[in-house]
Amino acid sequence: MSAIEQQGSHRPPSDGGMAKEEFIRVGTTLYKIVEQPRLNGGYVKKRIAWNNETLRQDYGKDYIGSVPKYDGFCTVPEHIGYRSVVGKFLNLYEPIYHRPQEGDLSHIQSLVRHIFGEQYELGMDYLQLLYLQPIQKLPILLLVSEERNTGKSTFLNFLKALFQNNVTFNTNEDFRSQFNSDWAGKLLIVMDEVLLNRREDSERLKNLSTTLSYKVEGKDRDEIAFFAKFVLCSNNEHLPVIIDAGETRYWVRKIDRLQSDNTDFLQKLKAEIPAFLHFLQHRKLSTEKESRMWFNPTLLHTEALQKIIRSNRNRLEIEMSELLLDIMVAMDVDSVSFCLNDLVVLLMHSQVKAEKHQVRKVVQECWKLIPAPNGLTYTTYQGNYNRSCHYEPADKEGGTLLHCHTGTT
Repeated sequence: MSAIEQQGSHRPPSDGGMAKEEFIRVGTTLYKIVEQPRLNGGYVKKRIAWNNETLRQDYGKDYIGSVPKYDGFCTVPEHIGYRSVVGKFLNLYEPIYHRPQEGDLSHIQSLVRHIFGEQYELGMDYLQLLYLQPIQKLPILLLVSEERNTGKSTFLNFLKALFQNNVTFNTNEDFRSQFNSDWAGKLLIVMDEVLLNRREDSERLKNLSTTLSYKVEGKDRDEIAFFAKFVLCSNNEHLPVIIDAGETRYWVRKIDRLQSDNTDFLQKLKAEIPAFLHFLQHRKLSTEKESRMWFNPTLLHTEALQKIIRSNRNRLEIEMSELLLDIMVAMDVDSVSFCLNDLVVLLMHSQVKAEKHQVRKVVQECWKLIPAPNGLTYTTYQGNYNRSCHYEPADKEGGTLLHCHTGTT
């Protein structure tokens, strides 16, 4: 079942105190439109498969001929000029009921500034693209902080209020579940307290963030267009998800603690949504499309992202990084050249046991270093623990020569 808009359904005439009811037929299946009570109050419209014979018993054999008929379902995300019916297909994407109008949006601006900080304009671009170009792929937004009362959850609730039924909250277990028909057609999939630190979680998240279609698991397995964007929050700043070096699909923001606790702040945000949508309609984007996820990855690089990448490294890579950085600091250089054998010997002197093939794997797969031409004379460094300086230069002529600089480690 999924929520749908009232438009396009059909109410039979009221019979005294009998509640008005609505029906539609999609393909060969009859549906009844009901209002399901919600735990926090109010109602949400749902579509329930109904029985033709029951409808005839309730309203007579001729009534079914007046029920609106559609060839099938479609999912066409639109916020401006929304269509509940596209051709002869019923649109499963939900309308948002806000009516843009000029007004004050100072509280929303303060929230966006708090979440995106020095990347405020990029944050506004992100929200503007969600509203004006809902099918555009966007980076996985990950908000992290070990502190409490940072406003992360408030931001998620604001997104829910902004895009209404096109936003769904998932848990870690929901994400790992194969039954995904309830979130496959959404604009945003948001997750609070995320902890997806398995390799298979990371791969699935990356694939979903860039895929154009997706197999929906439910009663019937079907392939649909997939345009959902992910917004994740976590109290784990080190390893909420596995992010490898060179990964460009994540936008990680460390969120600071709020200076004050305004209990009705969310209500103020909701009141400003019409003004905010008017602002987004007339605002000029500060960026142009430079990647499949719109933004140039260099614009989204943050220290918070680098922290997660560093936390994901294996022990040998960390030891090799520390060793090379130690040499650069001690010798006052910003790059070093070495062959694999040089590094194995240096590690051994540092009480780190490593085989040559293990060192090669880190150098080639993690650091993506490309060997220099063979036969070059180069200056490397070797340990000298009899002097105050632990390293001394040594000229060599090498085989597989590699260059490493501070940006690599």
